[in-house]
Amino acid sequence: MAAAIKEIDANTLKSWLDAGECELLDVREPGEHARESIPGARLVPLGGLDVEKLRPAPGRRFVLHCASGARSARGAALLAKGGVEVAHLSGGLAAWRSAGLPVSENRSAPIPVMRQVQIVAGSLVLLGAILGAFVDPWFYALSAGVGAGLLFAGVTGFCGMATLLSHLPYNKV
Repeated sequence: MAAAIKEIDANTLKSWLDAGECELLDVREPGEHARESIPGARLVPLGGLDVEKLRPAPGRRFVLHCASGARSARGAALLAKGGVEVAHLSGGLAAWRSAGLPVSENRSAPIPVMRQVQIVAGSLVLLGAILGAFVDPWFYALSAGVGAGLLFAGVTGFCGMATLLSHLPYNKV
């Protein structure tokens, strides 16, 4: 039997945390959590949500959060389907931050892999365009190749560049 999913705002979550009424689960990836997190949140990436193993302590409920609320809504639906009482933070970490609530930050942690992909892909496209204009038109192929890779990633959900970047030593948490 599926449990109900409650969508809550940041101030409600703060009051629940202060009263000890909930356990906060961060469903983002380890690198995202390492860089910034809501104090007291436990990391359980979306892919690791196991309805058979995750149960809140008696008298408490789970509240899920992510960066924007999209992943936490999917995770909440998964847990609710398994009968777990769950809520999720509407607007995610961005809403928490907008409400002026505290965030633990570690600026020495690597930036999220998808931002790294954007930086590398953008740099390669720009480099290909500059070299194509001033050195040899064949360098435009670099920009076209990166564009094709991004199109492939968008269509299939597999980003080879993100996979490669995630294996770099500084991205290991």
